[in-house]
Amino acid sequence: MGIFERFLTLWVGAGMVLGVVLGLLLPDLFASIAALEVARVNLVVAVLIWLMIYPMMIQIDFSAIKNVGKKPQGLLLTLVINWLIKPFSMALLGWLFFKVFFAGLVDAQTASEYIAGMILLGVAPCTAMVFVWSQLTKGDANYTLVQVSVNDLIMIFAFAPIAAFLLGVSDIQVPWQTLLISVLLYVVLPLVAGVLTRKWLSADRHTERLTHFMAAIKPFSILGLISTVVILFALQAQTIVAKPFDILLIAIPLMLQTYGIFFIAYFIARRMRLAHNIAAPACMIGTSNFFELAVAVAISLFGLHSGAALATVVGVLVEVPVMLSLVAFANKTRHWFPAALGK
Repeated sequence: MGIFERFLTLWVGAGMVLGVVLGLLLPDLFASIAALEVARVNLVVAVLIWLMIYPMMIQIDFSAIKNVGKKPQGLLLTLVINWLIKPFSMALLGWLFFKVFFAGLVDAQTASEYIAGMILLGVAPCTAMVFVWSQLTKGDANYTLVQVSVNDLIMIFAFAPIAAFLLGVSDIQVPWQTLLISVLLYVVLPLVAGVLTRKWLSADRHTERLTHFMAAIKPFSILGLISTVVILFALQAQTIVAKPFDILLIAIPLMLQTYGIFFIAYFIARRMRLAHNIAAPACMIGTSNFFELAVAVAISLFGLHSGAALATVVGVLVEVPVMLSLVAFANKTRHWFPAALGK
């Protein structure tokens, strides 16, 4: 686990603080950045998010899908958690907290936007960081690759319909055209670019070229994430200064969702008697989020200044320390699981 992954929460926190300071000092500059839009897609943020997503997509090896029939129980668990439980539990928690528990603390429009951001996080299963969580729990690397690859294929077709359904149920107007463009721009195109890049760099089995290229572009992914956080918080600086308590309000249901989903998945994995090196990564994939995609879609649908965009960025801040605590828990409970399937 590199220094960036290990201290991601600190980098994101520093980006938030820097963004607020710059937003207060240079409001005209960030207003100009916000104005650079085409079809509700901010050009500056689009470039930065591509810098985040593209390196992650190169990691996906779809040739691994040929092994999808091996040890199907873990894959089935991941798919059930990701697509049948997690999006709906996130929507329920968002509604429960911001429409009931926190109803008197946040105005109705802002509450709806926070719920929307949470929903977008819940519908975006993890793509990149899960490889880190798998490694830290001594998971089966090849099986993790299969799980991520299958999830990415499903995400192409399932993300937009599920997101639109849940946003609609929450009484949030969804511009379908913008949602579909977002999926095309931030899922399909970088996925295709990643596959083609991987194929080109791996030609003639020259895996060293692929490894070197991924190492070379990783700093750009880091730059894209931190720069996006800075811009988002700079644009919301006035709101954040006026309502710092809102970040805590958003973090509470997000933490409950993360811990809750993990323990549901972990309980099921134990009852299924999955091997620990299959169970742990399966639960991690079902728990963590593809926050880069959620941030991108939130910006496209609701705007850079929106509460939805703020909620997705708070998701980044919450996820890493929570996931690290779950990694520690999974490692301490390794003895709960058989060493191999069927034992």
